[in-house]
Formats: sequence, structure tokens, C-alpha cells
Amino acid sequence: MYYLQNLTMEAIARELRISRSTVSRLLSHARSTGLVRIEIRSPSDRAPALERQISSRFGIQANVVPVTESVSPAQVLQRVAVQAAHMIGPLIDSDAIVGVAWGSTLTAVSQHLPMKNTHDSTIVQMNGAGNFRTSGITYASEILQRFGHAYGARVVQFPVPAFFDHAGTKEAMWRERPVKRVLDLQARMNTAIFGVGSMEAGVPSHVYNGAYLDEEDVNDLLAERVVGDVATMFYRADGTWDGIRLNDRSTGPDLATLRQVPRRICVVAGETKTTSLLGALRAGLVTDLILDENSARRLAATE
Repeated sequence: MYYLQNLTMEAIARELRISRSTVSRLLSHARSTGLVRIEIRSPSDRAPALERQISSRFGIQANVVPVTESVSPAQVLQRVAVQAAHMIGPLIDSDAIVGVAWGSTLTAVSQHLPMKNTHDSTIVQMNGAGNFRTSGITYASEILQRFGHAYGARVVQFPVPAFFDHAGTKEAMWRERPVKRVLDLQARMNTAIFGVGSMEAGVPSHVYNGAYLDEEDVNDLLAERVVGDVATMFYRADGTWDGIRLNDRSTGPDLATLRQVPRRICVVAGETKTTSLLGALRAGLVTDLILDENSARRLAATE
């Protein structure tokens, strides 16, 4: 009645003999559950200039979220998260295996996911979340459960630490059957959703401020010229990751394996992550990018 018949809320309220506020609540419910989806199209069929430039340069699908320079980093994250949550939904189909990383950006995205019913889909955790202070299970579980609830999908957690103390411990754990089950799902992912970690971010990346790295780890990363990470797997500005020792102890998917996932959705909020994002793009880790306008302008200006 509202969207197709162009009736006003007052007219609908009179016809259904309910209050106008009830009509408003029902319309909001329809949008939040995905019964109604709002799609905004450019007046022309061409993508905005920034999207075209980034898409062409890196061979990806770029989506730019408009924001002004006066907006705080926290507000930028919120706006990107809301728009990303609505963009991701149409990309998730039935029978999908969707890998989800944890972090500040994915936490925000998970809080705004509209409902979409899928059949026989799985949400799998991409990297462990525990450290010496916490198991990380509650933190990661909240993100995964929101994705699972939004898409009607089963959820598979990965209850291991983010980083092992010794590479040999990881090698032994990777031979255990419960762990191999999760690794098998990760190997069959058709979609991966993640942000990029950066020590310079305006909203600090969780891996860098959540007691996951000690001073020695940070010094090693600096010595190895690391600029960021995807799912706790680190890389340099030129997109290489060979010889980075911490990756041998990380529980994230090997970046060469991640590059084989057909759709790799990266969500970035904050221009201070540009260096890390550029490294991820050079590494070939991204097929679909959702980022704020200021980050897009800074990315487009890089050499």
C-alpha cells in the first residue's frame, strides 16, 4: 500500500483502522527484516568517478560510502558499517560457505545486517580470537551469531588462540580432527568477509589493542616492514608476506589460500588505513571493496 500503491501513512491507517505510528513501525520492521529493500541508483548508469577509478586500477568492484571530512572516525565507521551491511546481503546465496573475520569493523557491520533467508548456508570463523587474557570465544561468537541469524545459516566457530606461542604447536593442532573440520570449511569458502588491520587506524584495530601482540611481536612486525593484516595474517606495503615470522604462529588462513576464494569482501573505514588497504590490494586479497569517501580519495591519490 505504501510503496506500490503510493498511499500515505494516514490513508493506510484509516483503511486498516490502526494508528499512524503503528503504520510507521510496520514499515520500519519491513525494512529491517528485508521484506522491503531500498535501492538507490545514480541518475546515470555510470558509477561515480572514484568507484570507476579504483575499480579500474585494482581490478575489483569498489563501493564508496559518502562522508564529509568533518565526520569523526567513529561516525565514519558507523556509516560505512550500515551501508556495508546492506550491500553484503544480496551477495550471500543459499548453499554458501561464508568466512567471517573478527575485528572492530566486522563488529560494527554485524550489528546492522538486514534479514535474508538462505538455505543450507554456513558461517565459519576465519581465525582464532583467544589470547592470554581471554578465550575470545564470546567476542568472536557475537559477530558470527549475528551473521548466522541474519542469513539463517549454521555457525561454525574456531576455538583456538589468535596466535600460538610456537609454530610447532600450530602444526600439531592442525592435525587434530576437530580443527581439520574447520580448516576444510575454510578451504571451501566461496565468500570471505573481512576488514584490514592497521596500527595507525583512527579506530584502533582490535588485534593491535586487545593484548594479542606483545612488545617483541610488534618490534618483529616493524622490522619486517609490516603495514597491516587480514584475519591476523600480515603483509607488507608491496603486498608480499613471505618470511613474516608471526604468520607461522597465526591461526588465520594462509593468504595464498585466501586469494583462491571466489568473492572476498573487504570493508574499510578511516583514511588512516589507506596504507594497509593498499598492501591488501597489491596482495590480491580483495574482489569487492566497501570504503568511505575520504579513504577512497586518498587511495586514488596513491602511486
